[in-house]
Amino acid sequence: MPAVRANGLDIEYESLGDPADPAIVLIMGLGMQLIAWPDEFCQALVARGFRVVRFDNRDSGLSSRFKGRRTPNLMLALLAARLGLPVRAPYSLGDMADDTIALMDKLQIARAHVVGVSLGGMIAQVLAARFPERLFSLTSIMSSSGNRRVSKSKPDVLRVLLARPPARDLDAVIEHFVALFAIIGSPGFPTERGARREIMTRWVQRAYDPAATGRQFLAVVASGDRRRLLRGIAVPTLVIHGSDDPLVPLEAGRDTARNVPGAELMVIDGMGHDLPDPLLPVLAEAIVKHCRSHTPAASGNPGPAR
Repeated sequence: MPAVRANGLDIEYESLGDPADPAIVLIMGLGMQLIAWPDEFCQALVARGFRVVRFDNRDSGLSSRFKGRRTPNLMLALLAARLGLPVRAPYSLGDMADDTIALMDKLQIARAHVVGVSLGGMIAQVLAARFPERLFSLTSIMSSSGNRRVSKSKPDVLRVLLARPPARDLDAVIEHFVALFAIIGSPGFPTERGARREIMTRWVQRAYDPAATGRQFLAVVASGDRRRLLRGIAVPTLVIHGSDDPLVPLEAGRDTARNVPGAELMVIDGMGHDLPDPLLPVLAEAIVKHCRSHTPAASGNPGPAR
C-alpha cells in the first residue's frame, strides 16, 4: 500500500476502483487501521460504481506517529473531563479532519462521500461541519456527538478497553483484542473465536502502539461536546447505529441524528460495536443508497477544490 506526505505527515492509504468514479472516503475508529475496513465491504462499494479510499489515521497503522512513548493516563483524562476540567491532547479531532482533507488533495479528490466509524465518525462530523464544500454526504456509524450524558460505555467494557497487556507479548495483546471484541461485538451476529483471533493477529502483526492509541483517545476526550458543531452541518447525513452497542450506546446515535439537521437514523437490531460479516451487505447497501441519492450528475473528480 502506498503512502503520501499530507499535512506534514506520512499517511498510508489504499485506493480501490476507478479514480474517475465518485469517491467514498472511509475513516476508521480508535486505534484501528485501514485493514479494519473489511475487503468484502470495500469491494461491494467499488462494484456499485464508487472509488473507495481507506487510510491509516495519524498515530495508527503505518501512518506517522507522534512523539512520546509513555502511554497517557486515560483514566485521569476521563476524570478531568467529568469534572469539567480541560484535557490536554497532542492534537485534536480538527487536526485529524485536516489530515483527511490533505489526503483528498493529494489524491485529486475534489469532493467525496465520507463514511466514519466510531472515532472516524467524529472526524467525519468535523469534516462535514468545517468543509461542507468538500463533501457530497456524511455517514456516521456507531459514533456520538460528544454528549457524555448519552455516551457512557458500560463499566466492564471501559475497563477492558483501557487495559493494556505487555506490549512485547504479542500473544497477550492478541488475546486482549479477542476478549475486547467478544464484549463489544454484535450479539446478534457473533464472530467465531478462531476467526476473530485470525483477524486480530493480522491487525497486531501489522502495527501495535498503545501509546499512540492513547493519544487518539485524548483527542476524543478533549473534543468535549460537539452538539453545537453538529447543528451547523448542512451535508446530507446518514447515522447508523446498533441496538446492542455496549461501547457507544444507541442513545448516542439517536442524539447524533437529532443534532444534525435533516439526518436520517438507521438502527440495526443485534449490532454491537463492530462490523461483522453478516452485516456487511446491509451496511454496503445502505451507504450506496445514501451516496447515490446525493451524488450530482457528472461528479467526477477533476482535482482538488483548492
